[in-house]
Amino acid sequence: MQPPSLVRRLGALLVDWIIASLSAAAIVGTGYPPEDIRENLIITAFFVVEMSVLTGLLGFTIGKRLFKLKVENPDGRPIGLPRAFVRSLLLCLVLPAVVMTDDKRGIHDLAAGSRVARA
Repeated sequence: MQPPSLVRRLGALLVDWIIASLSAAAIVGTGYPPEDIRENLIITAFFVVEMSVLTGLLGFTIGKRLFKLKVENPDGRPIGLPRAFVRSLLLCLVLPAVVMTDDKRGIHDLAAGSRVARA
């Protein structure tokens, strides 16, 4: 199985970040774009929750669904909430997502025991 392209992954990430930003603006009243560190932290919290719940329970986020990607266990099932939460937190640190193995798995995927695949 060939891993999905970096363009697809970044596109899905961008869609998910925009959704988290707009959700935070609608629910909490943060500015869009965010104006200070507080608003950035609120948007990041929305992003982590969105990513964790959707990835953990369904195996995909809205962005991943649009780009035909999924996050799965080695056996093809969703990774569950605790592992999705760890994966999402590490993704927010950026570096774990940028450092990849030969099969295009970032440190965040290795830590969560997950992989990104085409849906």
